[in-house]
Amino acid sequence: MTRFFDVVLSFFGLLFLSPFLILLFLVGLFDTGSPVFRQERVGRFERPFILVKFRTMQKDTLFVASHLSHSSKITKFGSFLRKTKLDELPQLWNVLKGDMSLVGPRPGLLNQKELRRARKVRGVFNARPGITGLAQVSGIDMSTPELLAEIDAEMLKRITLFDYFKYIIMTVTGSGQGDAVKR
Repeated sequence: MTRFFDVVLSFFGLLFLSPFLILLFLVGLFDTGSPVFRQERVGRFERPFILVKFRTMQKDTLFVASHLSHSSKITKFGSFLRKTKLDELPQLWNVLKGDMSLVGPRPGLLNQKELRRARKVRGVFNARPGITGLAQVSGIDMSTPELLAEIDAEMLKRITLFDYFKYIIMTVTGSGQGDAVKR
């Protein structure tokens, strides 16, 4: 049932937000010279996929989890994108393609072995990863892999259609902190 809403909402989101996405792309072009960030992430059934986001860090930043990156790598425009969660908008394409859902566990990096192990044990990889979920609106990030996997598994066991829309609304209205970055 949620796949239907994923397809409809991501399609219309991309359609109606396209002028805004183009504007963010152009500003990002002046900010970093390369406004779109593509990174391999772990998807459903542990299959890798390419996640797309707006770039928030300098181009030379290593591909590590946000909590392992230093805040000095975040650009001024990138900081704005992160605070407003606008950096996540290109992931609507991942949702439309079927790599992701709007709501689900945030996809981790291939090198996050502790998180992958904890999620595998709890069956989290049976679901599509999401743009947002219970962990994100609760301020739980990837720096606590066991807790994150536990919250992800709990969300997947209990999620209702009401929760699906609640997490989306909470994300759009600014609930949660997103991924922490070292100061």
